Order: sequence, then structure tokens, then C-alpha cells
Amino acid sequence: MHIGGITKSTLLDYPGRVAAAIFTGGCNLRCLFCQNSSLVEGLIPEIREADILAFLEKRRGQLSGVCITGGEPTLQPDLAGFIREIREMGYAVKLDTNGFEPKVLRNLAEEKLIDYIALDIKTGKAQYRELCNTDIDISRIEESVEIVKSGIFPDYEFRTTVVAEYYDKNIARDVGEWLAGAKRYYLQNFVDTNTTFVGRGVLHGQTREEIEAYAEILRKTISEVSLRGID
Repeated sequence: MHIGGITKSTLLDYPGRVAAAIFTGGCNLRCLFCQNSSLVEGLIPEIREADILAFLEKRRGQLSGVCITGGEPTLQPDLAGFIREIREMGYAVKLDTNGFEPKVLRNLAEEKLIDYIALDIKTGKAQYRELCNTDIDISRIEESVEIVKSGIFPDYEFRTTVVAEYYDKNIARDVGEWLAGAKRYYLQNFVDTNTTFVGRGVLHGQTREEIEAYAEILRKTISEVSLRGID
């Protein structure tokens, strides 16, 4: 496993659990709003897998979950084996993914290795390539969406970081149609930093009122739509 970081205790990354968040290095996308650009490009020193597992062993009974995020974890060839070791310690496992590897998701589900999955929906389908800054095959994302919606994982969510330049009411309608029948979808506002691929001041977040308006559109087709991390 290529591991580039760890948050040793968090209440935010795994709903309902005190968890550690493990950040894998590398990603196949270059999303313009990504705030982990150095991690995505592998510019952060690697943490040994053995050190991560030793830490988790020591924290048994204090932590109840592990969130594996990135970067993009499903690009790691030894992801399943890593998760098995974590589960053997008694931890519940949450996976954050961009959905680019549907076969990996299906295999993880069939092995019952994931307790909770969060699939990022970047924007509407037509805007995906521009926002992700790469010639992505959207059909792979579509397949992953259907896998998650099928209920093959014990619990799940879809989520979007709302970037003003790539999300509006028309896109909310498109996403609502795409995710129709989904159980849960979160909207979280983009916060500008100097760590994105495009730098400060290029992309923008939106107001609570604007994002609430998107949520009302999305609630027509999605059971639970909530705002996360918005003042």
C-alpha cells in the first residue's frame, strides 16, 4: 500500500464512529478543486504499512472504525489484503472512492470487506471531463453508481463538493436523475485554499441558500439529501 497520511482520530470521516482516516497516495483524476494535490501526485513521504497496522493495533477499543481515503484507494493493488488485516482487528471499514474502478468495488462487496462506502459525484455527467481535468471514461463511474445503488454494500452515501463553476440548478436536476432512487446524498461546499491544482481565487463555493436550493431539487428523486460542513 502507498500510504501518504493518517488522521489518528476523527469524528467527521466515518459517520457515527470514532475513526482513523488513512490517505492513500496517487489518483487517476486531477480534479481542479482537489485540496490533496500533493498527495494525489505522490509528493508526500510514504508511511510504512506496518506502522499504520501497529498504530491501529494499539488503538483497539479506542477507535471503532477506519476510513480509507485518498487519493484514490481502489488503485492500490493490495487494498483488499490491507482491509482484511484491519478487519481482523475488529474495525469497521469505510471506503472513499471516485468510482473509477467498478470491478474493484464489486470484488470488495462480494468479499464483504466494506461496511460503508462513499462515492464522490464530481458534477453532472457532461461536465465531468472538464472538472476532473482528464479524459475520463464516464461509463465506469456510471457502473459504480449502479453497484452502490443496488445495496450490495451494508451502507453508503453519494456526495458532491459544490464548486460554483461546476454546479447549478440544471446540474442538480441532472444529478438527481442520475442518482434517482439512491438512499443518501450529501452536498458539501467548496472552500478555497492554496493547495488545489489551480491555486487560490480561481474556483468558488456558494452560499447556504444556493446549496439548499439544490438540495430541494435533489430531494425529488433521492430519499435523504443533506448539507455537510456548511455554516
